[in-house]
Amino acid sequence: MWTSRAAVLRRTGVPMTIETLRVGPLAAGDVLVRVRAASLCHTDLEAIEGALAVDLPAVLGHEAAGEVAAIGAEVTGLAEGDRVILSWNPHCGRCFYCERAQPILCRTFLANGPRGFHFDGKPRLSCDAVPVHQLMYLGGFSEYCIVPEQSAIRVPDAMPFDRAALIGCGVMTGVGAATRIARPGWGDTAMVIGCGAVGLSAVQGCALAGCGEIVAVDPNPARRQLAQSIGATRAVGPDEAAEVARSLTDGRGADLVIEAAGVNASFRLSVEAVRPGGQVVWLGKVAVNDEVTFLWASLMREKRITRSSYGGANPARDFPMLARAYLDGKLKLDEMISARIGLQDINDGFAALKRGETVRSVVVFA
Repeated sequence: MWTSRAAVLRRTGVPMTIETLRVGPLAAGDVLVRVRAASLCHTDLEAIEGALAVDLPAVLGHEAAGEVAAIGAEVTGLAEGDRVILSWNPHCGRCFYCERAQPILCRTFLANGPRGFHFDGKPRLSCDAVPVHQLMYLGGFSEYCIVPEQSAIRVPDAMPFDRAALIGCGVMTGVGAATRIARPGWGDTAMVIGCGAVGLSAVQGCALAGCGEIVAVDPNPARRQLAQSIGATRAVGPDEAAEVARSLTDGRGADLVIEAAGVNASFRLSVEAVRPGGQVVWLGKVAVNDEVTFLWASLMREKRITRSSYGGANPARDFPMLARAYLDGKLKLDEMISARIGLQDINDGFAALKRGETVRSVVVFA
């Protein structure tokens, strides 16, 4: 058993508290990770505010990186000291969806995830003998966490922890939307709506996939400027986006539109800005009971719409590739970190995220 300082959410709508937890025991297929960095994502904010159902008390945090501190008896692919990025989508590999290469829909993953326990249904964290849940099988806002072996993906030792953490969710989702889900043709015109962490990653994914024009859309001028600094060929506000897409394509519209803002207006814009026969990938989300409305005409003429939650991720394949792309200078991550904070500052970090002041704040552990 180990002890760990962690940010614990005990009741939605109130700040997290910094507490000391017991970690363990370590089961045969488990990996104990010493977390070195964990970034603040909107999904964590949804859990804090109660929009995402999470059993409490819980440790949030699903974008994290660290080093292997101990391994279970049946772990074969990792060793103590390995540098790893954590993946929030462990899967059984045997169910209907896993056999069809859709691990994001794994029945075991979806059944156990909301409970915040491991695949065996047992907790790995506790406080005063009371189980503490782990968001998405991880719980990265903790000095130590126990994860399934397939959730700890080894990456090169040269990869900085704070930038590695970004890959585990936002970067994978955005880059993968272009390179794994959409797969645009060389020279295609792409549009990305929303220039937060996921959208900025989608801009880079479009560049890596060989798109010609890449139009970034955001109401915030600073976000638009940031998008251009990492690969967008032009950046515009939402009101002019559809017309810009048509002006670049002889009136057709964008070949590919990736939505990463998660508001009704951006979903509508995505199908209005794409050309007939073009592709739309939705990454953003609204509350599960909210309605999103469209003009039926905007959905016509063979437009293809795909909703993606993790950018078609195969973490064992994709995380090392993305880390190498960063180390080779082909993927920009430094620009996406707005602040590096301590665990004690995590509530202030989420307040800044809610106000739209940051792209990613990263908790850096000593």
